[in-house]
Amino acid sequence: MFSYFQRWLYLVTVLLLLWLAAESLCEVLAVNMTIPNTLIRGTVGGEALFSVRYSSFSPDLPVIKWQLKREKSVTIVQSIGTDIIGTPRPEYRDRILVFENGTLLLHNLRLSDDGTYDVEISITDDTFTGEGTITLTVDELISRPYIHMESSSVLELSENIVLNCSHENGTRTSYKWFKGGKPLTNETRFVLSPDQKLLTITRVLMTDDDIYSCTVENPVGSITSLPIKLTVYKRSSLYIILSTGGIFLLITLVTVCACWTPSKKKRKTASCLCPVLQDPSMDDSSSNSIGSLSEPENPPCYSSPKYTEGFTQPTRSPACSSIRCT
Repeated sequence: MFSYFQRWLYLVTVLLLLWLAAESLCEVLAVNMTIPNTLIRGTVGGEALFSVRYSSFSPDLPVIKWQLKREKSVTIVQSIGTDIIGTPRPEYRDRILVFENGTLLLHNLRLSDDGTYDVEISITDDTFTGEGTITLTVDELISRPYIHMESSSVLELSENIVLNCSHENGTRTSYKWFKGGKPLTNETRFVLSPDQKLLTITRVLMTDDDIYSCTVENPVGSITSLPIKLTVYKRSSLYIILSTGGIFLLITLVTVCACWTPSKKKRKTASCLCPVLQDPSMDDSSSNSIGSLSEPENPPCYSSPKYTEGFTQPTRSPACSSIRCT
């Protein structure tokens, strides 16, 4: 008679042998599949490689089927080995390539390709089909991030300001703010919006006079904006700066106006000359002088007429050389 312990040991041995036999049978009758990477990140216009491996004792070619999960699964491609069965859907035509080991290459990615993909590999002689799942995310690359402000970057003490981290392209974006190169988080006066796209600084202080920047990130990359400088002044200091600038501008305008003279091209018929010394031989009626000033010691300037033949060249009086003509 076997003891209780011996019977229990015998039963365990039999069960173990049965389990090993079943495991060996399954290996023979099943397709074993492995997936090195279950998450793939792609960019619009790029490509994605859905890498899989399988093993089977059958020499037959595998039947490979790839589907995209939706409310109703969409078949992307079905093939026997590398030979595609039938005609692929129009949105995948000329964009797919199937390898012998079941791997799928998808070209020219679109945002609509984002999703979860199921793969099945079956062989006629095998009872069990190999199955696996791979998730693909498709995003746009971020471009040209910048900080937008509705107000000036020159602030008075205790003002409020809102900084908006904007960009032209990019999907599934997240944002980070930096002050003087150090990360900013929600504080009493630094308030971030739920998506951290907006930074509000309430009641600015002199210590807020610094350089600010933002970083935009998504699953395929990140990029930092050009920094901006916020300048904080006390009210009196700001008025002094504005008044000084206004005075400087006024002085500049006055100086430019005082030094400006008409172009010589515009003065076609007249020029400022000193009094004409009349030739005694000239007749009074043809002298063309235009009058004299009331004070003989300060002779006036005359407009220079168009001289006819017989007139002598006017000469400049030394007494007039120091007079500025207008």
